[in-house]
Amino acid sequence: MTRNLLDRIPAVVRRQGSPAHAQIEQWLVDSIANGELSAGDRLPSERELSAALGVSRMTLRHALGGLERRGVLIRLPGRAGGAFVAEPKIDCDLTGLAGFTEQMRRAHLQAGANVLRAQTVEATPTVAASLRIPAGSPVHEIVRVRSADRVALALERSFFPTEHFPDLLEHRLTGSLYRLLEKHYVHQPHTATEFLEPVTATAEDAAALEIEPGTPLMRVERTAHSVAGMPVEFAHDLYRADRVRLMIRTEVNADTTPSLQAVPPA
Repeated sequence: MTRNLLDRIPAVVRRQGSPAHAQIEQWLVDSIANGELSAGDRLPSERELSAALGVSRMTLRHALGGLERRGVLIRLPGRAGGAFVAEPKIDCDLTGLAGFTEQMRRAHLQAGANVLRAQTVEATPTVAASLRIPAGSPVHEIVRVRSADRVALALERSFFPTEHFPDLLEHRLTGSLYRLLEKHYVHQPHTATEFLEPVTATAEDAAALEIEPGTPLMRVERTAHSVAGMPVEFAHDLYRADRVRLMIRTEVNADTTPSLQAVPPA
C-alpha cells in the first residue's frame, strides 16, 4: 500500500502562509484518515519521498518530525527502521465522570484490569487532606493496570476511606470500581476535581505498563465527591501519552469567566 503512495503524490506549492512541510504533514494525515495508510505501514524512504514531492530532505524531515511529535508517526533508526504509521490514540473524555471501563466501551474496546495491590493502609498527609480525614486514618489502596484489548494503557492508584466502604476489598476488583460503589454503597462518586500534569515513567511505572522508563505519561490527580459533597475517592492515574488522548469538552457561557489557579506541588 505504501508503494502506491508514491503514485498519489500531491503538488507541493510554495506559498505564503502554507509552508511545504505543513502541506506534506496534512497530506499524510489525510492519507491515514482516508485509509490509504494504516497503523504499522512503513513510509517510503526519505530519498524516495523527497524526490517524488520535489522538496529537500530537510523539508521532508521537518514534516516527519512534526508528525512524530503529534504521535502520528513513529521513526526508528537503523537498516530496518524508517517512518511507520503509529497506532491511533484512544480518546478518553474527562468531561463527565465515566470510568475507564465505560471509556473503553465507548471506543468499542474490551477493558481489562490487573490488580497489583489491594490493601488497607494509613492515609498519608496528602491522601488525608484530599479525603478530609485525619492523617493515619485507615484507607483502602487499590492499584491496578488498566488495559484495552490486552494492551496496558493506564496505571491507576485509588484511595477510599474505610469509614464509608468497610468491606470494599472483599469484592471483585477487576471491573468498574464506580459501578461497584454504585451497586453496594450509599456514598458514591458524583462529581470530581481533576488536575492534569505531564510526567515521565519511573522504572516502577514502566515495568507495570510494559514500556521504557522515561516514556511520556499524563498524570491525572482526582478527588471525587458524593452528591452531598463528601470526598469519597482520592486517585492519581497515569496514562500512556503514546496511546491515549485525554479530552475535555467545554461550552462558552457569557455569565462566567474561566479562571486559572496556581496549585502548589503536593
